[in-house]
Amino acid sequence: MISADAIRGYVDLMVLSLLQKGPSYAYELVQQISAVTGADYSIKQTTLYSAVKRLEASGLVTSFPGTSESGKSRTYYQVTESGLAYLDQKIDEWRDTKSVVDRFVEGIRS
Repeated sequence: MISADAIRGYVDLMVLSLLQKGPSYAYELVQQISAVTGADYSIKQTTLYSAVKRLEASGLVTSFPGTSESGKSRTYYQVTESGLAYLDQKIDEWRDTKSVVDRFVEGIRS
């Protein structure tokens, strides 16, 4: 399992990448992250809520009221144009970070 500390800087990337596919609410985002990562990473709802609120305060996502398929009232989040540009930057940053770390770990273990 990946520690929360190791992935903390990339929660925004995960959330924005999911929201680029369409609006979603927090619980659904938690479920989608779990589906994608399986047993490798589990995001806490409080971490997710903090992330979407931070992204909203930064103008990278907006929120609106809606109703889920089950009929419950939900706050939906959607990515803004600024959020898409930020996502592109975070993806580039991830690729650069991965490249640097790979230089240290490649060949150490088989």
